[in-house]
Amino acid sequence: MRAALIQMTSGDDPAANRAVVLDHLRRAAEAGADLALTPEVTNCVATSRDRQNAVLTSETDDPLLAAVQAEAARLGLWVLLGSIAVKTGDADGRFANRSILVGADGGIAARYDKIHMFDVAVTDTETHRESAGFRPGTQAVVADTPFARLGLTICYDLRFPHLHRALAKAGAQIITVPAAFTPPTGRAHWEVLLRARAIETGCFVLAPAQTGDHPITEGRPRRTHGHSLAVTPWGEVLADAGTDPGLTIVDMDLSDVDAARARIPALTHDRPFDGP
Repeated sequence: MRAALIQMTSGDDPAANRAVVLDHLRRAAEAGADLALTPEVTNCVATSRDRQNAVLTSETDDPLLAAVQAEAARLGLWVLLGSIAVKTGDADGRFANRSILVGADGGIAARYDKIHMFDVAVTDTETHRESAGFRPGTQAVVADTPFARLGLTICYDLRFPHLHRALAKAGAQIITVPAAFTPPTGRAHWEVLLRARAIETGCFVLAPAQTGDHPITEGRPRRTHGHSLAVTPWGEVLADAGTDPGLTIVDMDLSDVDAARARIPALTHDRPFDGP
């Protein structure tokens, strides 16, 4: 199968982000992709809660999702919206960070709400409290497509190997990791964690990323690491998109999943243990 990783520098203007996504989807289809994948918070990278409340909508009313559904159907292309930020109607006003898989018929094939919240102090001057604005999901998701079974994750989920192992044991052949990694953590951990998750699960890993300095109209600046990656089930890097926005095409042979798992069948070697 052929996948197209879309690397973006989304800002807090959803209409501008939508135009970029649609252009990349057309280019992905022209390149013969079966599946195109966008990064985390494709529709809006914002650092102001007021701005989010002003421009975000519910999933039902999200203009980017509607446009992607229509374009996917027109192009006959599967699309993973790595995630979009959507209003939930929760009493506390928190949003959902939601990955949505759109089929080639334009229908929604799967949804996944990010489980692990990025509540960290990256440096003395950079802190993130994702749980203040987003509610965590509770359900792991594996989705069937005509070309592979996908296990869905988002960004900070990458640091929780038990989630990825559960997805692989549920039949995932490809794990998707759309992200908006910070530059400090990206430089230190991004590639090694993606390769580790691929090796541990015997899955292909596809990780479309946000990159660069984001156009923010309200709130503090935001910068992300880039380097969208595709990794084989043996832990080899198939493609690294660097730091420029754009499209990266990768070809995958799904028989590599079975081959890697046959060489090291760790997914079948779990044993009970006590403690610690």
